[in-house]
Amino acid sequence: MSRIVSAFAAGLLFGLGLIVSGMANPAKVLAFLDVTGRWDPSLAFVMAGAVTVSAAGYRIATRRGRPVLAPKLEIPTRRDLDPRLLTGAAVFGIGWGLAGLCPGPALTLLPVVPTRAAVFVAAMVVGMLLFQALPSAVSRQAASTSATPADA
Repeated sequence: MSRIVSAFAAGLLFGLGLIVSGMANPAKVLAFLDVTGRWDPSLAFVMAGAVTVSAAGYRIATRRGRPVLAPKLEIPTRRDLDPRLLTGAAVFGIGWGLAGLCPGPALTLLPVVPTRAAVFVAAMVVGMLLFQALPSAVSRQAASTSATPADA
């Protein structure tokens, strides 16, 4: 039960932080991304603050060796850049640049600006479903082309 309560509290704090910082405002995000026009650097300070808090939390967690609400600390060890990662990052960046939204702010805005956020969330869900289907289709195709009769 404490994991659910802490997850809810973290999500609530994250959503409030997005609203207070302006990161849930698509116009502000697009102004931040417009480095050749009317650039608004204020979100860089928000990101710097988030990185600082995250780095402190990471440091505490690694020193402690075990999370408070989980049995073990799981830190990814994979460091390579594969095509799926690069494609996903590019699609995310293009979507963020076009809409001024990413998943966190879009979910935060659902009760505030339901139409715009709902369109984004629907597109996000479709993208997630395509992502789930794509590896399976690629795996099936690779398996079918490598499965040749032994004595043809």
